[in-house]
This record gives sequence, structure tokens and C-alpha cells, in this order.
Amino acid sequence: MSNVLSISAIELVEKLKSGEISCVDACKEYIKRIDKFDKEVKAWAFFDKKLLLEKAEEKDEYRKSGKPLGPLHGLPIGIKDIIGTQDMPTECGTVLRKGISESADAEVVNLLKISGAIIMGKTVTTELAYFDPGKTTNPHDKLRTPGGSSSGSAAAVAAHMTPLSVGTQTKGSIIRPASYCGVVGYKPSFGLISRNGILKQSSKLDHVGVFGKNVEDVALISKCLIKKDLYDKDTIHYSADKMLEECKKGPHFDPKFIFYKTFNWKNIGKESQKAFEFLIKKLKKNIEVFDEPSYFKDIHKHQQVLHETDMSNSFQKYYKNSKKKLGKKLIEAIERGMKYSASQYTEAKDFMEQSYRSYSEVFEDYHGVITPASTGVADKGLKFTGSPEFCTVWTYMGLPSISLPLLTGENNLPLGVQLVGNKLDDLRFLGVANWLEKKCKDDE
Repeated sequence: MSNVLSISAIELVEKLKSGEISCVDACKEYIKRIDKFDKEVKAWAFFDKKLLLEKAEEKDEYRKSGKPLGPLHGLPIGIKDIIGTQDMPTECGTVLRKGISESADAEVVNLLKISGAIIMGKTVTTELAYFDPGKTTNPHDKLRTPGGSSSGSAAAVAAHMTPLSVGTQTKGSIIRPASYCGVVGYKPSFGLISRNGILKQSSKLDHVGVFGKNVEDVALISKCLIKKDLYDKDTIHYSADKMLEECKKGPHFDPKFIFYKTFNWKNIGKESQKAFEFLIKKLKKNIEVFDEPSYFKDIHKHQQVLHETDMSNSFQKYYKNSKKKLGKKLIEAIERGMKYSASQYTEAKDFMEQSYRSYSEVFEDYHGVITPASTGVADKGLKFTGSPEFCTVWTYMGLPSISLPLLTGENNLPLGVQLVGNKLDDLRFLGVANWLEKKCKDDE
């Protein structure tokens, strides 16, 4: 593997800024990689070599001009194919949008461009970012799912076809694919990254997140994306300028964690259970094991009501006009969403704040919660993207979460460890995640 593909995004961007590596040469390495592996992995929904090289040439000329360079100068980045772009199709994993481009870039695309990044292409999503899978396979085993809905975004990073990528999560669509594909997947607190210009499922649950090779890489891109946006009323003012520096510093003293053997612990494969038991033993000075709060079971019910009701509204035009062209799982979810009452929806919405208030006290004594990121390693077959059940609670409460590729399970496949932090504590949270990543790697 070439030096360009093997180094971190932080190392690569420094070499691009200094001119040690040209943007054109870096992009040519990624093109070679994609040509060699994407026939099997199928991570890209849209990829235009000529367009990518044109953008790379522009970045090299800009660097030579002596003008100030952005924090992501020349870095090629893949984005999920539900994120709007002017110059590329945004098909959202459905034939109903074949060849359609948006009239304006999504806010996250604007911010990436302002930071100097190159949008290298669109990564595969499940149909309308729900459960009906796209064409992507798992880079570790082409007969297994990469997870969803951010299938291509996770697989592209895992296969070294891009140093970083952007995805979204409404339930488990970043954390689960990251776990299955063996990469870092970070979903920030609700309200930190704008959804403006991105396909909407649920305004109360939709999050934007990122994938990378390590925690510091995701901190690098995240600080560029966290910004108040007047066109997304749920975004807030949050100072992320020092996110990478805080991430590198880490906690001032060894952190304390809670580990939950969740209600669904029995659903995890035996080898994966053993891997987590080993992790608990290795971190015994830092971990206390508890049972999940009883009301977490209620969260799963309320999340479903909220998610499916919102989705039935968001996708009504597709359902009314082209129902026969939609996947079975999506149709079923939309139809369930039509049947919930107004009182059920209100109760589901109100319970979000109630559950967070009840749970937030945990973070007075602990730096974070450690749980499985998925029900085990990637499932066999490509017709199912796996269960998001270990992500639902945290997404519903809007808490920051990250999947770290620290373990292996059955058949020596990657198994993610999910770390969850307190809402809007993302700067400290990524520092703790970085500590955990380094601690586990140093102990290997």
C-alpha cells in the first residue's frame, strides 16, 4: 500500500499543505485504489476521475499562489449520497432520483469546501437511508453486510479508498457500519452539525457524523463541520476550534466508565461476548459494570413512533406517487408511521427530554458509557444491514457516540466498542475516546 493510503488524514493534509505530496498525486493513488477494489466493495454511488483530478489541480495551483490554506487543504473526502451537491447526482439510493442533482450544495459540503477539502464522490446509501440495502459489500468479507445506512461511507474508509467520509445517523447508521467495517465512526451531539441540504427522515433524530482511521482524524474533520446554521433551527453555537487540540490532550486523569451488559446481551455472538469480557478485564481499574436502567426499554418503543411518523411525512410524495418502486421495509415503516396517533407522537417527543434528564446524572461521576456498537460482527448476507439496537437509546437522547475498532469477534472480523458521552460535551468526549483508543492499542 502506498504511503498516501497508509498514513493518517492529519499526516496527509500536512504533506499536502507543504507540497511534499501534490493533491494530484494523492488523488491518483486513491483512483488506483478505487479502480482495483471498488468492483468488489462497491462503495461509490458516483465517482468521476476526471472531475476529481480537475479539483486536485485547482488545489495545487491555489497552494502555489501563497494564499492561506484551510485545515483540510487538498484532502479528498467521500460523502453519503443523501447529501446535496451541485455538481454530482444525489440519488439517495433510490431509482426515483436517478441522475438528479441539487441546485445548491448542502451546508456540510459548503463547510468542507471552505476548509479546503475536495469532495471526491458520493458513497452508497441504503434506500432513502433506511434499511433496504444498496450494493456495497463489507471490505473484510464480500459476503457480509457493511451495515447501513451509511454503507459506502464506512466501507470506503475501511478499504482505504478515502481518508475520511461523511455519513448520517437516525438510529445506528454511523456506529453500526463503523463497527462492521473496522473504522472509527463518530456521531456528535444532536444540534452540532447542520442537516440543511440533506435528505430528511426525522428532524428530531437525524444526525450528521464522520468516519476515519482514528479518533484524531475524525476530530480534524468534525471541527470544520460544527457550526450554527440559520437554515437548520436545531443547530446551536458551539465552539469547536480547539477540538483537535483537546482530543490530543485527552483527560486530565484516568477516566471512569460504566459498562452495560444490555438487555440484548444474549443477542451477541459468543466470541464477541468473550472479546468484551476481555476488554472489561483489561480496563478493570477504569470500568464498573451495571445493568441498564429499566426505562431504556421504553425508549425503543418511543423512538420507533417518532422515527416512523416523521418518515411517513418526509417520504409521503414517494409513497403516494411511486409506492411500487420502494423497498418492502421502507413501505412497512411508512405505513406504520401513518397509524400512530397524535398523543403517541407527543408522548414519544416529550420522553426524549425526560429520559435525558433522568440519565444525565450518570456523567457527574463517569466520563462515559461503554457498550457494544453492534450485536456482533457483520452479519452474513447482503439483504439485511444488521440491527441498530445498541445505538437506538443514545441517538434518541442526542448523546455523542463513537465506535472504536478495538476488538475482533467471530472469524477474526472487526468488532466495534461504542463509547457514549454527555450531551454537548463533545470536546472532552473525543479526548476520552482518544485515551481509550490509545490505551487499548498500547496494551496489545
